[in-house]
Amino acid sequence: MKKILEVKNLRTYFHTFKGIVKAVDNISFDIYEGEILGVVGESGGGKSISGFSVIRLIDEPGKIESGEIFFNGQDLMKKSEKEMNQIRGKEISMVFQDPMTSLNPVYTIGKQMDEMLLLHGNLNKEQRKKRCIELLEAVGISNPESRLKSYPHQFSGGMRQRVVIAIALAANPKLIIADEPTTALDVTIQAQILRLMVDLVRKQGCSLMLITHDLAVVSEIADRINVMYCGKIVESGKSNVIINSQRHPYTEGLINSIPDMDREKNRLETIQGIVPNMFDLPKGCNFSPRCKYCKDICMEKEPELVEVEENHCVACHFPLRKEEK
Repeated sequence: MKKILEVKNLRTYFHTFKGIVKAVDNISFDIYEGEILGVVGESGGGKSISGFSVIRLIDEPGKIESGEIFFNGQDLMKKSEKEMNQIRGKEISMVFQDPMTSLNPVYTIGKQMDEMLLLHGNLNKEQRKKRCIELLEAVGISNPESRLKSYPHQFSGGMRQRVVIAIALAANPKLIIADEPTTALDVTIQAQILRLMVDLVRKQGCSLMLITHDLAVVSEIADRINVMYCGKIVESGKSNVIINSQRHPYTEGLINSIPDMDREKNRLETIQGIVPNMFDLPKGCNFSPRCKYCKDICMEKEPELVEVEENHCVACHFPLRKEEK
């Protein structure tokens, strides 16, 4: 498979009055053509910032300190802002968390979709309208031609997110970055939206970087999973390997906290403690204060992300074995 995105040693820091927040701290990952990569972890783990960094949407006081980002053979770190504006939307699209803030409330849905096609295509007015209708049909919106005249507030949350997805797909991008695309939606709508995204991604042959805190969701649809904690990738591998043979204590904790009707114990397990203060991270392994397997070296030396088996990497001094779980 062709590698569509390659991120190497990416560091994105926020320089504040209180100190430096290492939101993304030396991470590397790849996305292949037609692949769905899930990025999971608790809030504050650096998931969203890693996605924003890829398309260089980092505002002050944030700054991409170092690293390389190669997209389809292009070095994005060397692109000007004007060149990045041509890539955003056309080659890399973003689906944001809240559809209401993604859409302009004073413009109709049709105008906002048309703007994307006008900016990143060479279709005439009639062709653009036809394309907008096709996109709304593709995302499951009934009476698409009449709905083009509607405003965002006239849609439900789920319908607005469908429109946002339609806009993201408008220019046939090669990569879609979806940042918690179902967070603001009802549980009953979440599965519909995710299944819709997967079907459309597969149909168009593009890649998807799905950022979420919900490991259960990712396990259903992702080909590979990156688990992030305090700005670092602590485990990465194929979805079935991460779910069934996880080797990092943090990943184990996330999986054990997923409700399971077949589990013998009805009580959910939790990860003890809280995410550390990003201004004052612990020495050694960031997860050591919450880890039930912690040893002295864990509190002194930071573990490196190493391959424990083919295409399965873990940042832990004592990766878990099956018999330990």
